[in-house]
Amino acid sequence: MSWTEIVIEVARDHAEALSDALMEAGALSVSVEDADEGTEAERPLFGEPGMEPTEAAWEHSRVVALADEEADHAAIVADAAVACGVAPVPQFTLRPVAEQDWVRLTQSQFDPIHIGKNIWVVPSWHDAPDPNGLVLELDPGLAFGTGSHPTTRLCMEWLEAHPPQASTVLDYGCGSGILAMVAKKLGAAEVVGVDIDPQAIESARYNSERNHCEIDYYVPEEFAGAAHPQAYGVVVANILSSPLKLMAPMLSSRVAPGGMLVLSGILTRQADEVAAAYAPFIKMAVWAEHDGWVVLAGQSAAKL
Repeated sequence: MSWTEIVIEVARDHAEALSDALMEAGALSVSVEDADEGTEAERPLFGEPGMEPTEAAWEHSRVVALADEEADHAAIVADAAVACGVAPVPQFTLRPVAEQDWVRLTQSQFDPIHIGKNIWVVPSWHDAPDPNGLVLELDPGLAFGTGSHPTTRLCMEWLEAHPPQASTVLDYGCGSGILAMVAKKLGAAEVVGVDIDPQAIESARYNSERNHCEIDYYVPEEFAGAAHPQAYGVVVANILSSPLKLMAPMLSSRVAPGGMLVLSGILTRQADEVAAAYAPFIKMAVWAEHDGWVVLAGQSAAKL
């Protein structure tokens, strides 16, 4: 079967309603893009856990609907426009979608990722470039964390530079479990991962089993009552600035005396305000920066 993309440029106020109406009118799938992507007018949308944008739309949006090649594309657009009250019927263009081996195409887009000095994140369909390195078999999935994002890389590089050998590690906001697995493979005695997303927890458990890493994962409610250390030698939280600031007292309290706190998901311009939120508990400083993102690190006071 062959498909065609119906491409419609609309104002922000109509993007969501038109997307829903296109699905009702016979589209197989619909996505919304920034029509100004790649230009000076591009405006990225940022969302944080529990604080996602209310709508995935831009001032100048591009709605892309996938339909059967033989479908009446004009009728789909007209019916959708009437249904959602968009008048006049918007103009559209068609883009043919070539038949391809989608599995092979998708796999070809994900090669092994080299991080730090000796870490490799390798999809299951690839061989490890360096079998003697710290190798994680990890396929791209729904949970955040494959090592491709600067914040994940920064945390992995910090762990490699400060191996938590025989220490306890808490990965708060664990996503795919990638940081927890790195810590375990670097010699941590006990590693715990926490995430608000049950699907992330499921993904992290699966990934840890594949990589022969014994790690316990919890959603926050379960973690609060779990029989684990109250404080850890290393606490890593790769989330985003707003929740990190809100969680400053809690995360700081989870760091053992003399232990390390590592924070990422922070834009360079946000570093000072995040550090200020932690100042009453632990002095945080920028350890490294990459592509406009930073990782903050700080050591808790040792017991007297």
